[in-house]
Amino acid sequence: MRLALKEARKALQAEEVPVGAVVVSQGMLIGRGHNQPMATNDPTAHAEIIALREAATRMGNYRLPEASLYVTLEPCMMCVGAMVQARIKMLFYGAPDPKAGAISSTQDIARMPGLNHRFAVTSGVMEKECRQLLQDFFQRKRGETQPAKA
Repeated sequence: MRLALKEARKALQAEEVPVGAVVVSQGMLIGRGHNQPMATNDPTAHAEIIALREAATRMGNYRLPEASLYVTLEPCMMCVGAMVQARIKMLFYGAPDPKAGAISSTQDIARMPGLNHRFAVTSGVMEKECRQLLQDFFQRKRGETQPAKA
């Protein structure tokens, strides 16, 4: 998760929502990513998607059955769908996302009937650090948009 946090800080430096992700397989880092939707004008440029794309390219296969994904924030519906398609083995995430989290906060997409793949989930990994990075970012953003007090 420390590497995922490092990726999240890259997003923070770029003024993106600070989410980072890494993919590990058999003890090797095979993919990494951080949020980039604003910089790329790509709504799919979430940290998880970027990390999964890099991992699949590196492995020469879109299926990653021995891979674990570490991400600083609970994944959204799109990212959970990508994890199912990639056939990852395990997901580890830091902070819950009460507005868009699709593992436990708003729904559990990964356990929907009819899906042909399931993966193990561990939540709360370095949750405090992951949450703090996000809270600091949004507090700063809200401060920038507040009207000046007279």
